[in-house]
Amino acid sequence: QVQLVESGGELVQAGDSLRLSCAASRRTLSPYAMGWFRQTPGKEREFVTAISRSGDSTVTADYVKGRFTISRDATKRTVYLQMNSLKPEDTAVYYCAARVSTGDDYTYTRRSEYGYWGRGTQVTVSS
Repeated sequence: QVQLVESGGELVQAGDSLRLSCAASRRTLSPYAMGWFRQTPGKEREFVTAISRSGDSTVTADYVKGRFTISRDATKRTVYLQMNSLKPEDTAVYYCAARVSTGDDYTYTRRSEYGYWGRGTQVTVSS
């Protein structure tokens, strides 16, 4: 079992950059494929981006592609979400998720595929 803790969310201006972190407690993230999702009130939690356990494969939702980048540091047991050129519509609670992967380069985009979740970190982008 792995526990995930997100951090880095804050209030920023449109056009700013922000980096979120997702840290694993007690054990390495090496066996896990990771993902970031986000949710706003009254809406479903939506996929943002994901990375394979090897770190060699990533997939990103079209609505943030070119602005958001996921990366991982296995040594530090941390996954990052770099967000650039933020827009007000990026305002949401951002969640980190993990699942044991069946392949080194597999990525997962559906909520149901993840078994472990953090509690989220709030990102607010003002116009």
